Amino acid sequence: MSPKKKFDGTEKPGQGEHSQPDDSASADFPDVPVYEFGFMEEVGEATEVSSDKSKDQDTTLKKTPSQKNTQQKLTPLKAVTDSKMAGKEDSSEKQAHDRLGVNETETEETKIEEPQKTGSSGNGDLVPPTNSYVQNGSSDDPLDGIDGVLRLQIDDNFLQYASYVIRDRAIPKLDDGLKPVQRRILWSLHRNDDGKFIKVANITGYTMQFHPHGDASINDALVVLANKRYLIEGQGNYGNIYTGDRAAASRYIECRLTELARKEIFNDELTEFVSSYDGRNKEPVVLPCKLPMLLMLGADGIAVGLSARILPHNFIELLEAEIAVLRKKPFTILPDFVLGGLMDASDYNDGNGKIRIRARIEVKDKSRLIIRQLPFSTTTESLVNSIEDAARKGKIKIRSIQDFTSENVEIEILLGIGVEPDKAKQALYAFTDCEVPISSRIVVIHKNRPLVISVSEVVKHNARKLVEDLRNELELKQRKLTDELHFKTLVQIFVENRIYKRIEKCRTQEAVCKAVFDGFKPFKDHLIRKLVQNDVDMLLGIPIRRISLFDIEKHKEDMDRIRGDLDQLARNLKSITKYTIAHLKYLIKEYGKMYPRLTEITSFQTVTAKEVAAKAHTVVYDREKGYLGYQIRGNEFSIKGSGYDKLLILWDDGTFKVIAMPEKIFVGKNVVYVALYHREDVYTIVYREKHASYLKRFKVGGTILNKEYRCGPEKSKVLFFEEGTPKELYVRYKPAKGQRIHQQLFFPEELDVKSAKVRGSQITIKKISGVGSKRPRSWDEKTAVKGKLI
Repeated sequence: MSPKKKFDGTEKPGQGEHSQPDDSASADFPDVPVYEFGFMEEVGEATEVSSDKSKDQDTTLKKTPSQKNTQQKLTPLKAVTDSKMAGKEDSSEKQAHDRLGVNETETEETKIEEPQKTGSSGNGDLVPPTNSYVQNGSSDDPLDGIDGVLRLQIDDNFLQYASYVIRDRAIPKLDDGLKPVQRRILWSLHRNDDGKFIKVANITGYTMQFHPHGDASINDALVVLANKRYLIEGQGNYGNIYTGDRAAASRYIECRLTELARKEIFNDELTEFVSSYDGRNKEPVVLPCKLPMLLMLGADGIAVGLSARILPHNFIELLEAEIAVLRKKPFTILPDFVLGGLMDASDYNDGNGKIRIRARIEVKDKSRLIIRQLPFSTTTESLVNSIEDAARKGKIKIRSIQDFTSENVEIEILLGIGVEPDKAKQALYAFTDCEVPISSRIVVIHKNRPLVISVSEVVKHNARKLVEDLRNELELKQRKLTDELHFKTLVQIFVENRIYKRIEKCRTQEAVCKAVFDGFKPFKDHLIRKLVQNDVDMLLGIPIRRISLFDIEKHKEDMDRIRGDLDQLARNLKSITKYTIAHLKYLIKEYGKMYPRLTEITSFQTVTAKEVAAKAHTVVYDREKGYLGYQIRGNEFSIKGSGYDKLLILWDDGTFKVIAMPEKIFVGKNVVYVALYHREDVYTIVYREKHASYLKRFKVGGTILNKEYRCGPEKSKVLFFEEGTPKELYVRYKPAKGQRIHQQLFFPEELDVKSAKVRGSQITIKKISGVGSKRPRSWDEKTAVKGKLI
């Protein structure tokens, strides 16, 4: 292997020494000469590579088969040689040739141009040329198709790093549901378990024998496991899952395994071990866990290009689902969170969808709401902050908010005057973290590869694995009991038939062993298996005192008990599925009251933000100054709305716009109409154009915000505008010479609803003095004439 050369910034990619060509790269890029880079070691000052070593490492440029017919010259990197190391100025060229392995007898195709000396230094040092390549072909980049060593090394290292993060750090394994740090913590607790509490700092130290990372990740993972209640029992301040307060330092808190963890996740004799990262210890590959740990605990993991979000589920419901799998019945399993709350899982999609979860809010009285439970992934602090932020933006109306949380969640909200509690609840769900969506994606490591899997598949895998684990445990017990019965049978025969008397006259070890073997020959049919040397050694190790006090009846009772246990084990192995179901039912009975469901499963109606937004803004119009908004003083229109509402503004020339709720905006002094915008609303307008007046009904429809539209022609003037369709329109005309009709009555309902661009129906060519939907005081019913719409 060639010694590596440090990159000093003077070389360009693709320059320097080269070794054997890469045939595979040459095949992929047949028109590009491919070289493999050889590297020198540079420590302090530049050193020279001996000619023998250069030959061994084959640093000479060699042509690939694809270059035989290519007339291409490659100018090498011109080495910078220290004058003290070179010895003589005139030897620098020779050293550069030696370093590159250049032979004076090269062919024309592989001839390398001689490096030029610098004229400024005067000491014969060589510097890189301005253009290091003589490039043939149309490509502008001489490195096209060439994979440099640095690039290949980075690619290889990145793939190794990505693989490590995915498999050995961030993503849990399917078999035991644990990440490596969690597995190492539990294994350290198991190794040091004596039933007493142990300082977390000590467990962190034990775990660091297996975990090649810092203690912070170990402490955080241990606290999380303890707060999930199932596996680790804590003593001391482990923080507060409701408020988000951190746990005390590891030297002040203690922990130990729970009884559930001791019984159900360890069996050293059935555990596969590998060497730890430093080779000094052994750690388990996976724990022989008989619990559905993956879905019990849940997991969040962000790896390289891969992430997992596994939501926790209820322990008892998981066991019941495994029973359903073993009985080949359908089942449904949904998440359950220690924070409680209300959950809508209609989009859960078997673990690879999303859920919506809400805080539990109680109505204390007409002006108070109490939050009793939090949504998953929130704390009281984050929830209070989101409520205060929504109140500042005017989305909800509250007078105060107080957090009284300690052992239980209690956040009191005092509502604004006139706010209905039910509507306030809906607003909290719409505008704050009282309702949060949570996505779920189950990614696990199975057979050393990441796998996307569903909740149902995880439960089925756990059920199958539980059957295999229980079978292995039963077979292990069977082997142990068989060995014990075999040894007890040997002892009974050895003592009752006084075989030990045969060894009294033996003078050698071989004779003693032969005497024992001969003594058991008549009883070989009574033995469970063939007598071997280890059995003889065991018999010869029996003390005389035990032989003299040997109780035949008690010994027979022990043997009968063992035979009964073996028979029971055989029956259990024969009906292993029934035995597994019985084991699951035992766990349900034993721990059912300890782990009830905390999150209520329900369905939510979609809350429209616009409908529940508080009408916090009052927009007014100041005609004198021409401003419109909720941060000005005025006396016209006074429209209440929220930040989700939009305004329709109409000017007297027939132009209109739709705008967002303005804080303060200049609109001019000729505004005719301002109201909340609804695209399906119908409006009635009368406008004057040149020598005639027109009436129409129209809808604004869809619009672009802040874009100007028209509901009348240019140079027209709006005489009347009203939302909806008035039953009657009272039109009065200006007096004129020879005019007989001075007022008319029109019925807008006779007109169809058109778009804003339509001209409308002509009502008169007379000059109008007034139009209204309410009867004027001076209206004369006798002279009023019904108008005609043209």
